[in-house]
Amino acid sequence: MKAMYKYELARAAGVSTRTLSSFIEINKEQIERDVGIQLQRHAKILPPGVVKWISEHYCIDI
Repeated sequence: MKAMYKYELARAAGVSTRTLSSFIEINKEQIERDVGIQLQRHAKILPPGVVKWISEHYCIDI
């Protein structure tokens, strides 16, 4: 898995970047606990661990 821009992951999921940001915000504490990093709300690039977590939990093919 590699780091991705939010817009790239949103496009792969078929949603807007705003919707993807909502997904992330809803699950922020769980993602931070599972991946072990602190998420920045306005970050444009998502680290590989976060991309993997989101793609697995929302069934996104990358």
